Amino acid sequence: MTSTSDPPPGDAPPSRTDDARLADLGYSSEFRRDMSLWANFSLGFTYLSPVVGIYTLFASSLAVGGPPMIWSLLIVGAGQFLVALVFGEIVSQYPLTGGIYPWARRLWGRRWAWMAGWVYLVALLVTIASVAYGAGPYLAAFLGIEAGAGNTVLCALVILAVALAVNLAGTRVLAVAAIVGFAAELVGALAVGGWLLFTQRHHGLGVLFDSFGAGSGSGYFTAFLAAGLIGIFQYYGFEACGDVAEEVPDPTRRIPKAMRMTIYVGGAAATFVCLALLLAVPDFAAVVSGTDADPVTNVLTTAFGATGLKVVLGVVLLSFLSCALSLQAAASRLLYSYARDDMIAGSRAFRRFSPVRRIPPNALLVAAVVPALVVLGSIVSEDALVKIISFAVLGIYLGFQMVVLAALRARVRGWRPAGPFTLGRAGLAVNVAALAYGVLAIANMAWPRTPGAPWYDNYLVALSGLVVVAAGLVYLLVARPYDKGDAPSGDAIPQEVTR
Repeated sequence: MTSTSDPPPGDAPPSRTDDARLADLGYSSEFRRDMSLWANFSLGFTYLSPVVGIYTLFASSLAVGGPPMIWSLLIVGAGQFLVALVFGEIVSQYPLTGGIYPWARRLWGRRWAWMAGWVYLVALLVTIASVAYGAGPYLAAFLGIEAGAGNTVLCALVILAVALAVNLAGTRVLAVAAIVGFAAELVGALAVGGWLLFTQRHHGLGVLFDSFGAGSGSGYFTAFLAAGLIGIFQYYGFEACGDVAEEVPDPTRRIPKAMRMTIYVGGAAATFVCLALLLAVPDFAAVVSGTDADPVTNVLTTAFGATGLKVVLGVVLLSFLSCALSLQAAASRLLYSYARDDMIAGSRAFRRFSPVRRIPPNALLVAAVVPALVVLGSIVSEDALVKIISFAVLGIYLGFQMVVLAALRARVRGWRPAGPFTLGRAGLAVNVAALAYGVLAIANMAWPRTPGAPWYDNYLVALSGLVVVAAGLVYLLVARPYDKGDAPSGDAIPQEVTR
């Protein structure tokens, strides 16, 4: 692995500016490079959001797999770190706004890039809705109002509106908000976790190897795979560092570093939060049996009381808001990247740019309005919202692996990463391992686990993925967006190889 000040052969000389490097890739940028390394890292960290990920799935994972479910955070973290290394090589050579879509375009071609971006964009928009909806009950509790369906939806819409307002203020405000969100989340996670460890610890570390009866029916390995979804749902967000590549000075070096920092700092924080909560749960058997259905709230209420709980809820809300901010920014940059290449209906509107705030306002509106419509759908049926959200993480992973596969194909056909950050001889092995991990993670997410439910519920995740992919294929074949625009594509592979 190399990341030096001297670029490898074929890379642009160090004296060239970021804009000149971008021009070499066929683009001129309207964005302002106001995002420092720490702001870029904070964007990825708040997207990954240890508090959001752990607090959302702690109860269900503990009930299914018992305390050993914490080990999934380490396993998945290692797998996603491999993906982050592959992405680091790509963004170091192609520091382009939009991330997944332009990377796939340069590594493979227009059709593949369109599908990868489509799957990822739909997943992002649905994920924004899920984060806002997940924040609803916390905001309702913070305000002291009943967390019924109507209030939850209203609170979720407030979260979306606030996130949109911050994003519309421009890159500099987004960068500051990301850093504030990172600081609040990290300090909150450490403070809350530390307090729980010092005042509410009921167990020793030995419980991390005791299932407390979880998985006794189907076998523990199967139960651990199901509980391991907490890890799979936790470790994405590092790609957001690359989604804003044209807003970061010296992106070819800074963004790969920010991606790696997001994984190991975010992963460490998530593991610490999970460990503190686990050791503070007084009765694991009650959680496994379903008697204690909300161990997080019960632990926090016992530890902090009514007043302290308000403070903790405030930290949790900041985490959800920061996560929604980062997701909106990532989705808007992806949509703008599509529109800049004239690859989607409404491109003229979506590539409109604010010359004052240096952001794509219409793309940002889509990143707020579409999630708001998904949230509003829960008024008709909360179960319908759950069904729609089931695709979100699967879509993220599908988008990831389409890029990882494109990188492996390009590497086999002669591509040699030419940015300042490269993996060197280890690149091929890391690429293969990253793809193998991603395929296994996707299989684990899509695996049917409710044999007593109707078949369409049992195969819900796989079916939702197929629907989105099929819709994308129909649009691709009918509208033929890949025939529009003249932006470079497939040029990572040396031309003499492709002839």
